[in-house]
Amino acid sequence: MNDAQIWFSTGIEHILDLNGYDHMLFIGLLVFAYPVTEWKKLLLLITAFTVGHSLTLALSVTDVVKVPQKYTELLIILTIIFTAIYLLFTSKNPAKGGSVIYLIICCFGLVHGLGFSYLLKAMLGNSDGILIPLLMFNVGLEVGQIVVVILMVVVLLLIGKCAKSIERPLKLSCISIILGVSLFLCYSRILNIIHE
Repeated sequence: MNDAQIWFSTGIEHILDLNGYDHMLFIGLLVFAYPVTEWKKLLLLITAFTVGHSLTLALSVTDVVKVPQKYTELLIILTIIFTAIYLLFTSKNPAKGGSVIYLIICCFGLVHGLGFSYLLKAMLGNSDGILIPLLMFNVGLEVGQIVVVILMVVVLLLIGKCAKSIERPLKLSCISIILGVSLFLCYSRILNIIHE
């Protein structure tokens, strides 16, 4: 396996790794943002997130932007909490936020890009050639992200075909669970910052 393939597979593994569950939670929320039939809006949301995290991944790896990891981890959880609350309040009318939601998700992507960068920076060490690793790692992240989105969409489509009446309650339940988990993680990360 050549270097490009290694970085590509590392990007996929990072997004699919259970230790990267906070990013999975966020992607899950994006999938729950619209009915599956409105896939174009979902695609725009995922693209906005991708643009945001790709930008800060590059800026962070090249040391243009530096944020301590403990604060980045807290900010990532806050983006999940904010998104979950927003979705709970707009569940009856997802279009309520208009195009502003895409800008918000892009900004949240900026925060998540900082989180992705720590692994890549640690693996690069003092290496000078960062362009190929950065590009292939990011492409790997996107492929992993697409896999997660497709799996979730397929499950939602199956549920919609079998029992359409439970699709919305199921989504609201999942969003509420994600919110609860995120609030707990937020509390523990704040404690970690205070006790350091």
